[in-house]
Amino acid sequence: MITIGMNYHVIPGKESQFTKAFEDVANALAQADGHEESRLYSEHGEPSKFLIISHWKDQAAFQAFITSDAFRNVTNWGASEILIGRPTHKIY
Repeated sequence: MITIGMNYHVIPGKESQFTKAFEDVANALAQADGHEESRLYSEHGEPSKFLIISHWKDQAAFQAFITSDAFRNVTNWGASEILIGRPTHKIY
């Protein structure tokens, strides 16, 4: 198993929109082969910074998901509508 941290910086005032959009991401994750669990966290004192912690069977399963159409379909709109910059991912 691997754990992935996905960090997002949201345009101030769009936090609620981001958390609602996470529901679509969570649904896509639930359908992905090798996905085990994901949770959304917000940073204390920085309401526009979020972290998704995601557990996967292995790195290959995660890579397959982030290159999939399902991932692109739920994340492409956020790049210009909600996010400040590109999200960063870290493998733990």
